[in-house]
Amino acid sequence: MGRLDDKVALITGAARGQGREMAELFMRENASAVYSADVLEAADTQDSAVNFLQMDVTRADQWTSVVDRIVADHGHIDILINNAAICLYEPILETTDDIYDRVLDVDLKSIFYGMKTVLPHMIRAKKGSIVNVSSIWGLAGVPSSYAYQAAKGAILNVSKNVAATHGKDGVRCNSLHPGYILSPMNEHQDPEINAALIAGTVLGRPGVPIETAYAALFLASDEASYVTGTSLVVDGGYLAP
Repeated sequence: MGRLDDKVALITGAARGQGREMAELFMRENASAVYSADVLEAADTQDSAVNFLQMDVTRADQWTSVVDRIVADHGHIDILINNAAICLYEPILETTDDIYDRVLDVDLKSIFYGMKTVLPHMIRAKKGSIVNVSSIWGLAGVPSSYAYQAAKGAILNVSKNVAATHGKDGVRCNSLHPGYILSPMNEHQDPEINAALIAGTVLGRPGVPIETAYAALFLASDEASYVTGTSLVVDGGYLAP
């Protein structure tokens, strides 16, 4: 028995990093199928039970194609984890139209497409769990990264909106707010930024992907059956002071 027995999950941005950790954990917890949808090609897949698909999350037609395939193969889709994201560091005065549009497309519009595509299937089944991965920067201000913070802040409220709209349909929707997590997304980040983030963390260390994966697992599972419209922070206490 596992925490996701017979569940079918779709996780975006799961070729690597915390998304990959979520996908592998969900399979270990006995999900009947986990699909990774990522524009990147996954590595080291030979011993993995995850179904790796290449998909551009900014294209509505690719969302339709992938979700239709999952439902055709399994008859249902129970979990959507919107994890795909990019982070650029420009402050507002250096944020061009191209930067703004690119970050908002990947980090926010993809969530719109994902929820809009998956919701009809969950409503029909009268059950489903959506987890939208935001950030601590969706809850607090930070210098620079204007477009990234615009997207991550909006994720909190669109999650609450869907929770309020579709609770009556048996669908839960929550946002997940990681702090500084060691992952490929930030491996080239300025060491001074990393040091400052660690210094501001109550636990005095960065997080690792499995720690956000377990948080996503809780929200996705029936253990969180009375949890919707909330924001779960996994930040080592960064926002605590």
